[in-house]
Amino acid sequence: MSGRRLTVWLLLAGILAGCGGDTPAAERKAEWIRDAYATIASGRYPRLKAVAWWHENFDRVRLRIDSSPAALDAYRSAIADPAFVTEPVIAQGKLQTPSRGVYVAAFPDFCGPEDCVNHERIADFESLAGRPVAWAYFSNNGFDPASGDPRIAFPWAAVETIDAAGRLPFVRLMLRSRLDQGQPDPVYALQAIIDGDFDAELTAWADDASAWGKPLLAEFGTEVNGEWFPWNGLHNGGGTRDGFGDPGRADGPERFVAAYRHIIDLFRSSGVDNITWFFHVNDDSEPVADWNRIARYYPGDNYIDWIGVSIYNGVWVRDEDVDFLDLMDRVWPRLTALSPSRPIALLELGMDEQP
Repeated sequence: MSGRRLTVWLLLAGILAGCGGDTPAAERKAEWIRDAYATIASGRYPRLKAVAWWHENFDRVRLRIDSSPAALDAYRSAIADPAFVTEPVIAQGKLQTPSRGVYVAAFPDFCGPEDCVNHERIADFESLAGRPVAWAYFSNNGFDPASGDPRIAFPWAAVETIDAAGRLPFVRLMLRSRLDQGQPDPVYALQAIIDGDFDAELTAWADDASAWGKPLLAEFGTEVNGEWFPWNGLHNGGGTRDGFGDPGRADGPERFVAAYRHIIDLFRSSGVDNITWFFHVNDDSEPVADWNRIARYYPGDNYIDWIGVSIYNGVWVRDEDVDFLDLMDRVWPRLTALSPSRPIALLELGMDEQP
């Protein structure tokens, strides 16, 4: 094809796409969504009890369920399956597995760096999806959004907004002092958490959670086996074995385990009994190293209520397009090996739509 004809063809394709026509990328995303949710609904993974879509576009990454008419139709049709349920089952302050099926939930496209929550965005997502969600997922970063100064504070406005929408709040406790990725945090090093440098702030957070009194879902250390977050072992001792704790264990993951246990112990000391704690990993570990395997980071069943995983597909995150089944089958044995009984959630699921 000549350069001029190619240019005309690309312009025409752009016009058609702008008019709502579905591209091959849109069709592939729709197929991926259908396959993912059909596989989940089939019961292939019997301990998988929840799935949450990450409904957000950033830079050129198009993860929203309405990135195209084909993607939206696929998502709406997929979650209409009666295998997906939206009413949380709570007992003794904690989220239980549904009596049947799999919870369907989401990170709605909110209004800022993942910690700005508003009622309208929840309603917008549910209108697009055609169904309510069991929970809405958001970040609680360790800095003041207005000033940028380090701050640990209970997200009252966010949890109240989500509760007012009739949904269960899911808090990502993101102890980081900035959004820069892939480097140690200058404030919230895991060792500082272990040493108790933030005990007063974390205890205040716990007291506020107890005062809130309603069920909350929470996690610390999102995608801990990924080097893009400062709580990954790479930034906290890596694979060395002579700087912390047991000389037979890698220092980085061991510090994470100690830090997460320390946080939960503080909450228990404050009498908090309305939080369901999640352990959240990525399906692939980066860096690829034995010390950075998922199992190295697990705090144990005495601390964790649910196990969660992120699975994304697209050119921004993978070198090749991979079917959901292949991705899930690869990580599933590593998840089930962590605990004989803890339920498992797909906490972040997403498919990019790019040509």
